[in-house]
Amino acid sequence: MLSFPNAKINLGLNITEKRADGYHNLETVFYPINIKDSVEITDVEETSCKIHGIDIPGDANDNLCFKAYQLVKKDYDIPAQQINLLKNIPVGAGLGGGSADCAFLIKLLNDKFSLGMSVDKMEDYARKLGADCAFFIENKPVYAFNKGDEFEKCEIDLSAWFKVLVKPPVHVSTADAYAQVKPQKPLQSLKEIIHLCPTTWKNKVINDFELSVFAKYPQIRQIKTSLYDAGATFALMSGSGSSVFAIFDHPVKLPELEENNLVFYNI
Repeated sequence: MLSFPNAKINLGLNITEKRADGYHNLETVFYPINIKDSVEITDVEETSCKIHGIDIPGDANDNLCFKAYQLVKKDYDIPAQQINLLKNIPVGAGLGGGSADCAFLIKLLNDKFSLGMSVDKMEDYARKLGADCAFFIENKPVYAFNKGDEFEKCEIDLSAWFKVLVKPPVHVSTADAYAQVKPQKPLQSLKEIIHLCPTTWKNKVINDFELSVFAKYPQIRQIKTSLYDAGATFALMSGSGSSVFAIFDHPVKLPELEENNLVFYNI
């Protein structure tokens, strides 16, 4: 049985405070985009995970997909599975590829074995694997808050815009990004701003990680500048980086960015 986990971008990201448990509270809007991995499960004698495509550091059996299977297996009598994961979503890019993979694996198991899990139950499993994993269960635009694992419906649709994503050859550590960020309450909640027309987002919809990440990786800042120079209506780094996305009111090609970066069009 086969599924195609997709990536996400963050339409704004405010780190509002550090929690007593060491995590951070934040607010963001998760928005699904059309860059996809594929994950397949088949019956076997002993469960294992094989990864193809983009290289992921570490043991494949430490992958979130394998951990998702183990979580569900604790509560349901399901047979061993061969998990085949084909990676296409860039790693270390702020796109949530690993989170999407494990969430879609939970949904695959639910469908294949008719487990009857509710959306809430699948989200509870996903939350145990990472703060943004639960988003991919329903996989619809949401306003996310607390650790990024609590959601409110967000009526936002960018389908009429032409969207571009640029991934430089840089891997940004999420842990390092959080270590450098300075939490602060925004003057105006993203929840209020995000419903304005995207033509008003520049300098209002922000990503708190940009300040420290741009200082360490100036090439990421330059990509954002180049996207605005090319006529973007809005551009922002996604998550803790390193990818930068932009929306345009017309189709565009950016050969000058393609030379040294991975560029996705009409995402």
